[in-house]
Amino acid sequence: MDWERVRKDFPILDQKVHGKRLAFLDNAASSHVPEPVLERLLTYQRTEHSNIHRGVHALSQRATDAFEGVRTKVKDFINAREDREIVFVRGATEGINLVMHGYGRKYLKAGDEVVITTMEHHANIVPWQMLRDEKGIVLKVVPITDDGRIEEDAFVEALSERTRLVGLVHVSNSLGTINDVKRLVSLAHQRDIPVLVDGCQATPHMKVDVQDLDADFYVFSGHKMCAPTGSGVLYGKASWLERMQPFMGGGDMILSVSFEKTTYNQIPHKFEAGTPAILPVVGLGAAIDYLETIGMDRIAEREASLGDYALGRLKALEGVRVFGPDKDRASVYSFGISDVHPHDIGTILDQAGVAIRAGHHCTQPLMKRLGVPATARASVAFYNNEEDVDQLVGAIEHVREIFGV
Repeated sequence: MDWERVRKDFPILDQKVHGKRLAFLDNAASSHVPEPVLERLLTYQRTEHSNIHRGVHALSQRATDAFEGVRTKVKDFINAREDREIVFVRGATEGINLVMHGYGRKYLKAGDEVVITTMEHHANIVPWQMLRDEKGIVLKVVPITDDGRIEEDAFVEALSERTRLVGLVHVSNSLGTINDVKRLVSLAHQRDIPVLVDGCQATPHMKVDVQDLDADFYVFSGHKMCAPTGSGVLYGKASWLERMQPFMGGGDMILSVSFEKTTYNQIPHKFEAGTPAILPVVGLGAAIDYLETIGMDRIAEREASLGDYALGRLKALEGVRVFGPDKDRASVYSFGISDVHPHDIGTILDQAGVAIRAGHHCTQPLMKRLGVPATARASVAFYNNEEDVDQLVGAIEHVREIFGV
């Protein structure tokens, strides 16, 4: 694969920041959008746009076909069983909240348990706390090991006859840990407990097969996989989606409405009230086309190679601590430099043209477990190269010089 040619698909990378070459290493927060996706968005806006599902005129039908065609692409991309198991949302956060409302509020009662892990994103913590405060459910948290892995024995011990759901991240956005989701789902299913998987950091970087994982729910965001913001997916097994209550009420999620009674639409439409984010969904479809043209296996291999190079260079730096496991990890590297605050690291790196993330990464409980207030985080995508990593390392060495560490 000619990765430098692939890099040219992302014109945003070909610029200078503060007079320096841009090394964009904040891909875990949001990836960039390639030219083919941008062109598809413009084509849609110029020649196809109209509201969907309701219109009988040509443009409306064309827009509906474009929108619903993406549902099939997503189904194939994650190997779901059928199109109706794909619900479009604005992002993974909305997908998790949809499950909390549609399943949790309907079926859980005081004393019922939801099990999550220490490495969860806030989006897979806060909704369950809201349900706890509202209904009196019990939120149980599975600890992690010092090298950033879920303690399997503790996971099994946390499951009980009162457990009604497990919430589990596929790939940690702070540690890069790739969890053995298939095994953990199997352990939960031995007790007939459904599992919700946060796949935000997995779908852009590896082939995901929801049938193989046997996840009951799987969520991800388009903006982390070369699509526009405002696009996302909740996959749910049809048997669960059919039993859940709608998240929002309004147009298109109904079959009939009277002042006496409303009959809800079939899945997935009963969860997609109102005019959806049509353009971002069209962009998501184009992003899937783009990623599959390259090949998810090739992307995984490229990122593993770059990631190994980055990890090796970071670990060789004196005074730099890299969090998370050494193996079975994605190319996400949270690190600290002695007592230097991550915000200072991020600011100095920015002046050197290096874009990283500094903060708690929406994983404050995990930061507490690590014993730090925050970390600096560099994250690699397939369009990065070794020069980006070298620029990162050079900028970190400059931080060490400034602070004398």
